[in-house]
Amino acid sequence: MTQPPLLVSSCLAGIPCRYNGKAKANPAIVEAVARGEAVAACAEELGELPTPRPPAEIVGGDGHDVLEGRACVIDINGEDISGQFIAGAQTVLDLVQHQRITEAILQDRSPSCGCGTIYDGSHTGKLVAGDGVLAALLKRRGVNVSAPPAN
Repeated sequence: MTQPPLLVSSCLAGIPCRYNGKAKANPAIVEAVARGEAVAACAEELGELPTPRPPAEIVGGDGHDVLEGRACVIDINGEDISGQFIAGAQTVLDLVQHQRITEAILQDRSPSCGCGTIYDGSHTGKLVAGDGVLAALLKRRGVNVSAPPAN
């Protein structure tokens, strides 16, 4: 029986899908995708957000709170884009379940993919403990989520 692939953030796989239209390629992850050992996905693009897009942060909690309706994902212009973040996370979860993926390496500090640390919602660069929306949803479904290894 073959091992299920690893889920990785698309930006780590070298795909220019970050809010600023750039990638944050991690050579080990790029190679894992090329070998077919990892599947890349961007929850923000799958939630139909454009690239590039205004930066966004979670206000009032973390991704777990967004999923419960207690916090919101707000872009720098003040627009609530929680719905797009949740929809994109659900689309990635569908992929994860279809491919029986049990592990994910997600971009740190992201309001979608952040695992353990995210920005505080003030758009000032301050970090707080918490998970992004996708990381929270995957953890709820038993997926082992971690940040990328150092380049």
